[in-house]
Amino acid sequence: MISPDWVRAMAAYNAEMNRRLYRSAATLTEAQRREELGAFFGSVHATLSHLCWADAAWMARLAGWPAPGGNPREGAAMHADWDAMRALRADQDARMEAWAAGLDAPALAGDLTWTNSRGMTSTRPRWLLVTHMFNHGTHHRGQVHVLLTRLGAPVEDTDLPWIV
Repeated sequence: MISPDWVRAMAAYNAEMNRRLYRSAATLTEAQRREELGAFFGSVHATLSHLCWADAAWMARLAGWPAPGGNPREGAAMHADWDAMRALRADQDARMEAWAAGLDAPALAGDLTWTNSRGMTSTRPRWLLVTHMFNHGTHHRGQVHVLLTRLGAPVEDTDLPWIV
């Protein structure tokens, strides 16, 4: 089981890592951000767009945010404008940190049942889904970090103990 303090630490880490990656990606040209480089979602931009979609989808389930619609693949193309996506990311991170700040242990207990974008209904422990949401973000940010490095963009440290 995770604790509310762990969720707050992960929300802070998530927000800071997003700030660092968006700063780095902003040094690239639009063409570089959109270049197909073989990552799961192809490009820096598409991967970051997918993360905006996925975080909104999980927060819709966990905290009642409006559902983003579409599916994970569509999420990669959902946010076409770089500046708008960057502003959305900052807003999402602030809202995720506010959500985490208000959590208590009972909010992480029990199960959550949801229906995904393919119409499949699942039930899993709420704490496990919160863990998955943050782990998913770390996974795809790692992919973006590799792409940024490959493109020659400046990248910052990613180590959790020195960031949070």
